[in-house]
Amino acid sequence: MTMYTSTDRFYGGRLVLRQPKTGYRAGGDPIFLAAAVAARPDETVLDLGAGVGTAGLCLLARCPKVKVEALEIQGELVALALDNAHANHGFDHFVVHQGDVCNPPDSLAGRSFDWVMTNPPWMEAGTGTSPPARDKALGHMETKTDLSLWLKAAAGFLRHKGRLVMIHRADRMDDIVAILVRLRMGGICIRPLYPSADKAAIRVVVSARKGVRSPAEILPGIVLHRADGNFTPDASAILDQGRELN
Repeated sequence: MTMYTSTDRFYGGRLVLRQPKTGYRAGGDPIFLAAAVAARPDETVLDLGAGVGTAGLCLLARCPKVKVEALEIQGELVALALDNAHANHGFDHFVVHQGDVCNPPDSLAGRSFDWVMTNPPWMEAGTGTSPPARDKALGHMETKTDLSLWLKAAAGFLRHKGRLVMIHRADRMDDIVAILVRLRMGGICIRPLYPSADKAAIRVVVSARKGVRSPAEILPGIVLHRADGNFTPDASAILDQGRELN
């Protein structure tokens, strides 16, 4: 079946990505995810559940000397991610693998990374209504690979003291922290994303380090929209200018 795509601009037009017209479409979440990765030159980053490569390519636009690899299960999205990499300045620090997070391909077997970033499926299996488009359903609904297994796989790809960065629903913070503690991930940092100044957070950006025991911190949050509906300066600096979240 042919996947119809649109061409969309990110970072004020500096990054141009093809993505499906219907089904899963990248918005602000992968941009905030990439913004939270403070990788240094030559450090390695793995993006789990990469879609069309939005988070990895956003990171490379800000940190061109970082080495990014991506894992995506859907072949159509893998092809788009590769096309997007070539279309944006021919990034040669971007490698895409096709496979399941819990059953990765041989090309990733036994490897470890300085950073793992991920935007796991949001909805627990059996809750809500699954989107009709298959690619969107896989991006939004947990399958047999629930959040616990997803984060266990992410931790398995980290070197000692490597850092996991994820973005997820704020109302799943209890689950996220409990899973990270079981995985012996420390230095947990939580940054809320508020849709507006008078509303509760709907997203959180969470980071944690493998094999450390530092206490958890709740960092200052980011308010996304002003009263008139436009982005706040803090949000615009990340979404339009490609600034680092930290």
